[in-house]
Amino acid sequence: MDNKHKIISAAIKLFGSKGYNAVGVQNIVDDAGITKPTLYYYFGSKEGLLQASLKSKAEPLVESLKKEAEYNGDLPMTLDKIFSLYFNFAHNNKDFFRLILALHFTPPESPEYKIASEIHQEQFVIIEKMFKKASEQHGNMRNRHTMYAMTLMGFINNYIGIALSGYANIDDSLRRKAIHQFQHGIYS
Repeated sequence: MDNKHKIISAAIKLFGSKGYNAVGVQNIVDDAGITKPTLYYYFGSKEGLLQASLKSKAEPLVESLKKEAEYNGDLPMTLDKIFSLYFNFAHNNKDFFRLILALHFTPPESPEYKIASEIHQEQFVIIEKMFKKASEQHGNMRNRHTMYAMTLMGFINNYIGIALSGYANIDDSLRRKAIHQFQHGIYS
């Protein structure tokens, strides 16, 4: 693993376990086994490192979401794909997911909130588009695509957040229960 990837890996692990503001550059370079000048060479600042770290993990998630959220006339199947994507991704990237969830609730004027907000917004737009397309076939969903997108993202993030806190396992059983509960609400 090259230095850049070592630094990103250390940053995600530390930010995800201790929080962005609780981790200093020295903690990161010690964990990565590199020097501060090396970190600054690649990222310029702790904020630049956060942005690069989030982007490195979020890009594959967003690209997969674009594919899985493509609505082709089967809403239960599409929702299952979306839930599966998020649950599997969170299971395999616990520190990243914990970090992105935590940053969503930081003060709105903070740089870390603004960085994370772009990632949340990109996902939201994809999911909203899926619900808008699905509403063409499901009359009870018309003009509610924004609300459904907000609810779905909050629903998934809440389930994953609870699981990451140790109250449940991120597994197929939890995913099936979550999908069932969500679908029960949107079809009524």
